[in-house]
Amino acid sequence: MKTLHILLILCFTVQLSFAQVILNANEPGNTYEDINAVLAPGHDVVEVPDCSHSSFGRHIDEVFDKELNTYVFRFIAHKTPDNDRCKKFDRQRIEIKTYGKSPENTKGLEGETVEYKWKFKLPRNFKVSKNFTHLHQIKSVGSVYSSRPIISLTARKGTPDRLELRYAPEHDQSTIGTIELDLLKGHWVEVTEVIHYSNQGSYSIEIKKVSNGSNVFEYSNDSIDMWQDGSDFMRPKWGIYRSLKRPEDIKDEMVLFNSFSIDEIPILTLEYLESKADKKQLVPDSKKRTVNFKSSRADDYDSIELYDGTGKKVSTKKILKKYKLDLSALSAGNYYLVFTKNKRTVKILKCST
Repeated sequence: MKTLHILLILCFTVQLSFAQVILNANEPGNTYEDINAVLAPGHDVVEVPDCSHSSFGRHIDEVFDKELNTYVFRFIAHKTPDNDRCKKFDRQRIEIKTYGKSPENTKGLEGETVEYKWKFKLPRNFKVSKNFTHLHQIKSVGSVYSSRPIISLTARKGTPDRLELRYAPEHDQSTIGTIELDLLKGHWVEVTEVIHYSNQGSYSIEIKKVSNGSNVFEYSNDSIDMWQDGSDFMRPKWGIYRSLKRPEDIKDEMVLFNSFSIDEIPILTLEYLESKADKKQLVPDSKKRTVNFKSSRADDYDSIELYDGTGKKVSTKKILKKYKLDLSALSAGNYYLVFTKNKRTVKILKCST
């Protein structure tokens, strides 16, 4: 007697959306309060030299920008008497950050992937010294290396002046990418930075002109140590943090920022995968014992991963071909196809065999 094996395949799909932290300027007044309300409600994430320059007032305000047609944040650094919060006098800091008292979804945990986005504009006559002028940093909390940012965007005087992408997994720091500063001066640019926090992590950054969308800088590394051992979490900083050791090379500056975004992608646990499945059914091909997901356009994702009903990753070698997944060699149970784009999960398909 022949036994008829029937493969029942039910596939559910859901477009994923994640909790996103967004900070935009609105109008003049209450700037520090507006920033704190997003990045650490009830606390203070603004690091400014107001204590040494109280006659000037606040060193971050909000102004209307005609190009973007909206209010933006203006970070103001004076050559003198500004310093680093009356604590250090060889440097000055006008920055905003996340930290321990910030919401959990602003902190990068080991194993997570986080996308940071923001816009900024340097003045056409922006000056920098051979010492550091940080515009952005990713720093650890809890690590012995926490004083050294694992990632920084640093403007530096040279021939020509440049913006450096600096990397320091431990104490030693190196430059892993550069861009001529003149390509940025006088232009609004948008930065997209995606980090997978792990000793076997990944890092990518892209800088585009807002006016025409042209790409002026990009860097990507899919195999890079992006976790300083002993860290509790990783956090971003933005603003002007510069050395005062070469006063002849610097001047009063105003740098514009806006559209800060932190999009934290949760760790893919079985509970998370299951919670994102719904009842929307795709048409199965039970005769060929395959799942066809042709409705998912190839340019909508970079890669596909497969997880079984225990949440364990399953190799797709030889069973995944273009728009089809061959389930004939898999044991009965639930499976999850995870589609990723720029290191982010964008869609999950659940299949039951």
